[in-house]
Amino acid sequence: MNWQDDYLPKQIEALDHLSLESGAESVLYGGSAGSGKSWFGCRWQVMRRLKYPGTRGLIGRSKLDTLKKTTLRTFFEVCAQMKLQADNHYTFNAQSNIITFINGSEIILKDLFAYPSDPNFDSLGSLEITDAFIDEASQVSHKAVSIVQSRVRFKLNEYKLRPKVLMTCNPSKGWLYNEYYKPWKDGVLPEHRVFVPALPGDNYHLPESYMETLSRLPEQDRKRLRDGDWDYDESIDRLFNIDDVLRCFRNELLTGQKYITADVARFGKDRTVIGMWEGLTLTRVEVLRRADVTQVVAKVRELATANGVKLSNVIADEDGVGGGVVDGLKCKGFVNGSRATKPDRYVNLKGECYYKLAELIEQNRITFVGIDNLKDEIVKEFDMVRRKNVEKDGKLQVTGKEEIKAQHGVSPDLCDMIMMRMFYELYPNYGKYSVGSGR
Repeated sequence: MNWQDDYLPKQIEALDHLSLESGAESVLYGGSAGSGKSWFGCRWQVMRRLKYPGTRGLIGRSKLDTLKKTTLRTFFEVCAQMKLQADNHYTFNAQSNIITFINGSEIILKDLFAYPSDPNFDSLGSLEITDAFIDEASQVSHKAVSIVQSRVRFKLNEYKLRPKVLMTCNPSKGWLYNEYYKPWKDGVLPEHRVFVPALPGDNYHLPESYMETLSRLPEQDRKRLRDGDWDYDESIDRLFNIDDVLRCFRNELLTGQKYITADVARFGKDRTVIGMWEGLTLTRVEVLRRADVTQVVAKVRELATANGVKLSNVIADEDGVGGGVVDGLKCKGFVNGSRATKPDRYVNLKGECYYKLAELIEQNRITFVGIDNLKDEIVKEFDMVRRKNVEKDGKLQVTGKEEIKAQHGVSPDLCDMIMMRMFYELYPNYGKYSVGSGR
């Protein structure tokens, strides 16, 4: 029997990139509902395990419970279609979550959620695999996928194999958009990465009723899940209107008191971003990489002295290492999770400041002058910061920094630095009459 006869044309295209001849190391397949994503991933894993005895694959998803209820069921269906019998050709251990084939090959089922207790995914540290299939990869963090990719090395030399990771997804605005879809659309996707778009119409096994169901979805969901539209409008949770943000980049100085805001990063990670303000105009941005507390303190003090900025008008992120900067400068510390000025409306101070920033940007009261080199990056970060839990009644809040970094693969340092300027709008007399601490 020719196994290839069972594959859809788009799946065959993806298989070509998963072959030994292709230099691709990661293949993203799908981009809509009903394109046979899970079936294809499970089928690929089974075929690899049967072809290469004693090898080890991984099937991962954001939550193991969801994997067992969805992807694993598809795996069993695939095995049945291939006439593979449980407890004869393969066994599944529900406690260890390992599928073992008669030839000694294994598939490990893995939970890839970013748990606070394991932020560095140490649970994957000792893992050695031959290849991996990550289902619904848009729900998995960029870091988790990167670590899985780093574990692909088991028996590659023995079988003369290349590292291969297959991912499937529906359209999303996360890190897959930035690293796969957008570069693919622009024709600049690196050779070691491949995106194979597949739509419901490419799957001739789908019943007409399923297509009718997709067609009845709300417009945003219909564009995303039926039409594979990655550039769909996420206005339901959007905090900033991008056209309003773009208008901030104009040569208009909104004068007033001078301020310095600093988003401080841990040494060796991310960036420390320092902003110089005149009134509500951001006039200068300093980006420090791999800078320790002493270096950050020195740079902020230099800027404050050169520009005549009072220490009461200097504010730095006090969470984590930033506390050392605040102590060194004796300036104001910004605590993201501290009490809002309107605690009945906002979850914390950070959320209140972001909503205040959105209000002033909409009113055309914020300008960015002389920093056009950072325009694309700033606009991108503003698009990442979203309203959180908008479908629920309750206090207003925004997506957290770690959540954004996990989803998009980058940290909104510039945006957070800009947001902190709003502290002085919420506490206009801070430093003059010592009203309000923001804590």
